Amino acid sequence: MKKFILILFCVFIGFSFVILNNIEVEKLLQMPNEIYSNYDEIKKVNNDNLFGKFIKLKSSNNDFQTDDNKEEDVAIFKLFGFIPIKKVKIKYIPEEEVYVGGKPIGLTVNTNGAIIVSDNLVDIKENKILKNQVLKNGDIITKINNHEINDLNDLNDFIDKDSSDAEVEYIRNGKTKICRIPTIKDSNGNYKLGVWVKDDISGIGTLTFVRKSDNAFGALGHPVTNGKSDSLVSIKNGEIFDCTLVSINKGEKGEPGELRCVFVPKNSIGEIKENTEYGIYGKINNLNIVDTNLTYSLGGRLGVRCGNAKIVSYISGIKEEYDIEIIKANYQNSVSDKSMIFRVKDKRLLDLTGGIVQGMSGSPIIQNGKIIGAVTHVFLSDPSKGYAIYSDWMLEQIND
Repeated sequence: MKKFILILFCVFIGFSFVILNNIEVEKLLQMPNEIYSNYDEIKKVNNDNLFGKFIKLKSSNNDFQTDDNKEEDVAIFKLFGFIPIKKVKIKYIPEEEVYVGGKPIGLTVNTNGAIIVSDNLVDIKENKILKNQVLKNGDIITKINNHEINDLNDLNDFIDKDSSDAEVEYIRNGKTKICRIPTIKDSNGNYKLGVWVKDDISGIGTLTFVRKSDNAFGALGHPVTNGKSDSLVSIKNGEIFDCTLVSINKGEKGEPGELRCVFVPKNSIGEIKENTEYGIYGKINNLNIVDTNLTYSLGGRLGVRCGNAKIVSYISGIKEEYDIEIIKANYQNSVSDKSMIFRVKDKRLLDLTGGIVQGMSGSPIIQNGKIIGAVTHVFLSDPSKGYAIYSDWMLEQIND
């Protein structure tokens, strides 16, 4: 009897080992509770055994039925086709076309509040530098003495001339703080906080796509930040502009390269409405920035596979597709601009830029005829490698 039990136990352990080695447990745990997908991608998940040959994706009714009017469904990952492991809501990707981006753009945004760019103030009368002891570079002042700061003029208007300090509300690393800060009286008798500030941010990025139906665009793939930290900046509005690429600083190990572009902040080609963790979004008013003869559809993360893909970019002067290899695809249960890791394989791009450089953020990634994501970051240790964000996260924002 003991021998029989021992044999049964060994069989059970061996069977379990086989099953566990054929199940992508980590992928299942990473899968968010809601994802974008379509019928073809779901069918391919099961055909490719994406999560292991013992796992199948089933609808709550055990079968996915094509319905053009259906916007969402409940899907369940099942072991052996009947043991539920993970439940997710499927939001069906609209069958709509988008123009592919890839072109560098200039951008300017006006912030909610004033961004500190220097915490030193020169006192000409005393011939010395006065350093503010509380506020730091990158902080965003949103209120002074309980008055909202809408532009730079508000800073002086709301400082109490009869008080030696001011109550300042500011944002640091995404957290709101309030404190009383001593004011400084300059040689003209004006009270100051002892900082240099600005209320706008300019930069370079890359357009990802423009939706054909309403000219809504997505770009950058990651947020516009204050430059001193990775914290998202709250904006009032902004604009994008066509820009001219003047040179490329190639990336090297430990030294990120960059696109050097110039643009004149007039004759805007689009309006920025949102700055989010997914990138920037708004409406295009000049379609000369894209090839209107070529459209793609957006793909969901279930359609992404490790292997060959392409980056679309205009950095050579014309629109070109460069070969890359997706070497890791995370499934992410929360938003992140590091959904995928890829390696540049195309010698043309490596010769031109060294790989991924600053300014290429937002460059669309194409796989199996769909835009599946956008470039976001470069590996400092290896410029031939980069991160990308799924189209899912971008589609989520543009549909809000």
